[in-house]
Amino acid sequence: MRNQMIVLAVASGIALTGCAVDPSTGQQRINKSAIGALAGAAGGATISKATGGSKTGRDAAIGAALGAGVGYYMERQARQLEQQMAGTGVTVKPNANGNIDLVMPGNITFSFDDATLNNSFKPTLNKLASTMKEYNQNTVTIAGHTDSRGDDSYNMRLSRDRAYAVANYLTAQGVASNRINVVAYGESRPVADNNSEYGRQQNRRVELTVNAPNSVR
Repeated sequence: MRNQMIVLAVASGIALTGCAVDPSTGQQRINKSAIGALAGAAGGATISKATGGSKTGRDAAIGAALGAGVGYYMERQARQLEQQMAGTGVTVKPNANGNIDLVMPGNITFSFDDATLNNSFKPTLNKLASTMKEYNQNTVTIAGHTDSRGDDSYNMRLSRDRAYAVANYLTAQGVASNRINVVAYGESRPVADNNSEYGRQQNRRVELTVNAPNSVR
């Protein structure tokens, strides 16, 4: 019971101090550091209990500190990426898992039905590479997508080639290849209606997810 009360106190304190008012909406929100701290506190307490530990409250506090560090790390990185990608056509959005999603539409990255990077897009990838090297605790998942026109197997191959084109370029700019994972989805994950040209343009894309680390050094 005492340990449960300590964990509850840790979580309550985090929730209260992590609340802030969003200046653009006027609504209260919890920042990424607080979210990471809450997750870390819960994880620390769970691990302690599972291993028969008698210091659950202490482990929750340690987990909270580590989680807050990850949250702050990701929040700073998201802000930097938002600034760098402004006006490029790339959208940057932190997701509910604590990761950061970047969507690169096909109309700015590649010519139609081609997996060769547009030269005009390379300066944008240079900015991304510089941030990835600065924030080097993350792994990155790069996913290729196409619209539904054409053969399924061809679309799968095209989506893979486009994802690898982005991955290889980032690697050439000094991002460690062991931090990058490439996946291909072809036409299987549309985000818009393939019956319209606008929808097909939305579906032809490369998505890059910056994955939150378990801890930061």
